[in-house]
Amino acid sequence: QVQLVESGGGLVQAGGSLRLSCAASGSIFSINFMGWYRQVPGKQRELVATITNGGSTNYADSVKGRFTISRDNGKNTVYLPLQMNSLKPEDTAIYYCFADYRVSGTNSPRRSWGQGTQVTVSS
Repeated sequence: QVQLVESGGGLVQAGGSLRLSCAASGSIFSINFMGWYRQVPGKQRELVATITNGGSTNYADSVKGRFTISRDNGKNTVYLPLQMNSLKPEDTAIYYCFADYRVSGTNSPRRSWGQGTQVTVSS
């Protein structure tokens, strides 16, 4: 099992910056893919950014050049920061991190989710 805990959301003015973080614990050795989604109530969930074990990143067109995802591997914890710069009111959403991993023994794929953190950008 992989557990995810997020932090770093809040209220910021347009043009400002925020840094979200997601701490993964548990069977971190089995993680093969991580990323961030965001969701506005009543709208479709949007994939924001992803990162592979090899460090390859991918971004939604709406955040390219403004957001940066990275991954820091600790001994017992993997950290997944999302640096968000030049924020816009349309970035307002609940942000969720996720981690894809394989269950030990069965090799079955699983996805764990963070609890979500609110980001609000005022105009």
